[in-house]
Amino acid sequence: MPCYRCGTRQTDPGKGPSPWKRGVVRDEQVLVCPDCQQAHDWVADLDRCGGCGSTMLVRALGETRCRQCAWAKAAGGTAAAGDGSLAADVEEALRRRFER
Repeated sequence: MPCYRCGTRQTDPGKGPSPWKRGVVRDEQVLVCPDCQQAHDWVADLDRCGGCGSTMLVRALGETRCRQCAWAKAAGGTAAAGDGSLAADVEEALRRRFER
Protein backbone atom coordinates (compact mmCIF):
# COMPACT_ATOMS: atom_id res chain seq x y z
CA MET A 1 0.00 0.00 0.00
CA PRO A 2 1.46 3.42 -0.90
CA CYS A 3 1.64 6.54 1.28
CA TYR A 4 -1.74 8.25 1.05
CA ARG A 5 -0.12 11.70 0.68
CA CYS A 6 2.74 11.19 -1.82
CA GLY A 7 2.18 7.70 -3.27
CA THR A 8 5.58 6.29 -2.23
CA ARG A 9 5.47 2.50 -1.83
CA GLN A 10 6.35 1.03 1.56
CA THR A 11 9.53 -1.01 1.78
CA ASP A 12 10.47 -3.54 4.43
CA PRO A 13 12.57 -2.08 7.23
CA GLY A 14 16.10 -3.44 7.61
CA LYS A 15 15.82 -4.10 11.35
CA GLY A 16 13.40 -2.99 13.98
CA PRO A 17 9.94 -1.51 13.63
CA SER A 18 8.77 0.18 10.47
CA PRO A 19 9.01 4.00 10.45
CA TRP A 20 5.71 4.14 8.53
CA LYS A 21 2.56 5.08 10.47
CA ARG A 22 -0.98 3.81 10.00
CA GLY A 23 -4.23 5.65 10.30
CA VAL A 24 -7.76 5.92 8.97
CA VAL A 25 -8.77 8.73 6.60
CA ARG A 26 -12.37 8.96 5.35
CA ASP A 27 -13.02 5.39 6.55
CA GLU A 28 -10.02 3.97 4.65
CA GLN A 29 -6.89 2.47 6.22
CA VAL A 30 -3.85 4.47 5.07
CA LEU A 31 -0.08 4.48 5.51
CA VAL A 32 2.06 7.58 5.98
CA CYS A 33 5.71 7.52 4.90
CA PRO A 34 8.45 8.99 7.11
CA ASP A 35 8.96 11.98 4.75
CA CYS A 36 5.28 12.97 4.86
CA GLN A 37 5.25 12.54 8.64
CA GLN A 38 7.85 15.30 8.87
CA ALA A 39 6.63 17.55 6.06
CA HIS A 40 2.89 17.66 6.83
CA ASP A 41 0.50 17.80 9.77
CA TRP A 42 -0.73 14.34 8.77
CA VAL A 43 -2.36 13.64 12.15
CA ALA A 44 -4.86 16.43 11.45
CA ASP A 45 -6.06 14.47 8.39
CA LEU A 46 -6.90 11.32 10.39
CA ASP A 47 -10.42 10.29 11.34
CA ARG A 48 -11.16 10.41 15.05
CA CYS A 49 -12.89 7.93 17.32
CA GLY A 50 -16.56 8.62 17.91
CA GLY A 51 -16.16 7.52 21.51
CA CYS A 52 -12.95 9.05 22.86
CA GLY A 53 -11.62 11.27 20.03
CA SER A 54 -8.43 9.24 19.56
CA THR A 55 -6.77 8.87 16.15
CA MET A 56 -5.66 5.30 17.02
CA LEU A 57 -8.11 3.72 14.57
CA VAL A 58 -7.78 0.56 12.47
CA ARG A 59 -9.92 -0.81 9.63
CA ALA A 60 -10.72 -4.49 9.23
CA LEU A 61 -13.53 -6.25 7.37
CA GLY A 62 -15.40 -3.02 6.71
CA GLU A 63 -15.30 -1.86 10.32
CA THR A 64 -13.37 0.97 11.94
CA ARG A 65 -12.27 0.18 15.49
CA CYS A 66 -10.51 2.35 18.07
CA ARG A 67 -7.44 0.78 19.69
CA GLN A 68 -7.80 3.18 22.63
CA CYS A 69 -11.38 2.47 23.79
CA ALA A 70 -12.65 -0.36 21.48
CA TRP A 71 -15.40 1.84 19.96
CA ALA A 72 -16.42 0.50 16.54
CA LYS A 73 -18.19 1.81 13.44
CA ALA A 74 -19.56 -0.42 10.68
CA ALA A 75 -18.93 0.31 6.99
CA GLY A 76 -22.23 2.17 6.62
CA GLY A 77 -21.20 4.79 9.16
CA THR A 78 -23.20 3.59 12.16
CA ALA A 79 -21.77 2.36 15.41
CA ALA A 80 -21.29 -1.39 15.24
CA ALA A 81 -23.67 -3.41 17.37
CA GLY A 82 -23.46 -6.93 16.00
CA ASP A 83 -25.91 -6.27 13.18
CA GLY A 84 -25.13 -9.52 11.35
CA SER A 85 -23.26 -7.91 8.46
CA LEU A 86 -19.97 -9.68 9.20
CA ALA A 87 -20.61 -12.28 6.47
CA ALA A 88 -21.16 -9.53 3.90
CA ASP A 89 -18.00 -7.74 5.07
CA VAL A 90 -15.95 -10.93 4.77
CA GLU A 91 -17.38 -11.62 1.33
CA GLU A 92 -16.54 -8.09 0.18
CA ALA A 93 -12.99 -8.31 1.60
CA LEU A 94 -12.39 -11.65 -0.15
CA ARG A 95 -13.79 -10.28 -3.41
CA ARG A 96 -11.44 -7.26 -3.25
CA ARG A 97 -8.48 -9.49 -2.41
CA PHE A 98 -8.95 -12.17 -5.07
CA GLU A 99 -10.65 -10.42 -7.98
CA ARG A 100 -8.32 -8.54 -10.29
